[in-house]
Amino acid sequence: MTDECASGSSTPAPDAEGVETDGGIQAYTVRLELVDEPGELLRALTPIGENGGNLLSIHHERGNITPRGHIPVEVDLECAPARFDDIVQALRDAGINVIQAGPERYGEELSVVLVGHLVETDLSDTLSTIGHDVNASVVDLSLAAPDGMAEPSSARVRLAIDSGNAAAVLESLRELADAKDLCLVEPLVGGDA
Repeated sequence: MTDECASGSSTPAPDAEGVETDGGIQAYTVRLELVDEPGELLRALTPIGENGGNLLSIHHERGNITPRGHIPVEVDLECAPARFDDIVQALRDAGINVIQAGPERYGEELSVVLVGHLVETDLSDTLSTIGHDVNASVVDLSLAAPDGMAEPSSARVRLAIDSGNAAAVLESLRELADAKDLCLVEPLVGGDA
């Protein structure tokens, strides 16, 4: 017999703030853009801890700059579901640019390279299509255009994908690359040597 059955209650007890404390912790991912100034990462992490979040990992790529000139940061955290909205609002109240926030959805990463007229074929649209139609999340993007934007360029794109879904994601990426006349360089996948 479980403790819930023994106590005659199946409803978790709320803590002093009325938040359920049954251990119903969930993992979340928050994507942020930070100004490149000392103390900004700490300023972004403080509201998470102050609102009941527990940090799981921080992916902070100081060498990569977003189109707005900020640093992309991905924070994985866990908290009671009732506290997550408070964490996101506290980040926004602190002036932190929250790009995306929600339950952790992806369990694998996949890196590919796209080559061609990325700017002319609307790189922003390509990235949006990956997020919506390919069922992947762009974690990191490195764009190289050594001969200027009018010439072919290349982009290394690191994607977060659902576990076990690499083949379907690659097929969708092939279709996207074909539609935009881009070359897709796929990762080497393990197999018999």
